[in-house]
Amino acid sequence: MLLLSAVLLLVLLSHGQDIPTEKPGVLLPLPKGVCTGWMAGIPGHPGHNGVPGRDGRDGTPGEKGEKGDAGLAGPKGDTGETGVTGVEGPRGFPGVQGRKGEPGESAYVYRSAFSVGLETRVTVPNVPIRFTKIFYNQQDHYDGTTGKFHCNIPGLYYFSYHITVYLKDVKVSLYKKDKAVLFTYDQYQDKDLDQASGSALLHLDVGDQVWLQVYGEGENNGIYADNENDSTFTGFLLYHDTN
Repeated sequence: MLLLSAVLLLVLLSHGQDIPTEKPGVLLPLPKGVCTGWMAGIPGHPGHNGVPGRDGRDGTPGEKGEKGDAGLAGPKGDTGETGVTGVEGPRGFPGVQGRKGEPGESAYVYRSAFSVGLETRVTVPNVPIRFTKIFYNQQDHYDGTTGKFHCNIPGLYYFSYHITVYLKDVKVSLYKKDKAVLFTYDQYQDKDLDQASGSALLHLDVGDQVWLQVYGEGENNGIYADNENDSTFTGFLLYHDTN
């Protein structure tokens, strides 16, 4: 209560200083409507913010700025789809003729072949059979006096033989450099002609010899030939060595 009286006194004094006087020391009456002995109220709460005003007008465009630095290169993009093939252009003019090439290697064809037949019955075993009926021996690589083929061109050769068998069993061997590499055996059937044959691929070096002979001690030498039945021996080069 004392505090409220003090506040009221301060207010009255402040208002008394603002009231004009006609003479010193004489107070003028309070204006009409001013309550005497009034007491100030408690301050109110702050009011709400007002409604925002309207946007202002656009300002004048500013001056153009300086050109900025170039940015970093971006990642490589994906490959695009293939475009449509264009129309074929006109044919160009013939080019200048090139220089003459170097001479090539010789197209020499290596040949080595023979084909021979038997003229008489073989009776001697363990020695080369001498085929003396010559069907082909143009290069003379087969020696009819010894019954042996002599290699003059190194390479791969094919050899074959077809034997008529009569009166005895037959066992023959194909030899290369004093070593039997192939055996053929045929058992003779009484009162009949049989056939026996064999073939092989052999690699030969220059100087190698190949031949056919009866194998054993003579009991298997039924190789036969006459005017109507042949026993033949054939061989030829398939391809020569290149080194």
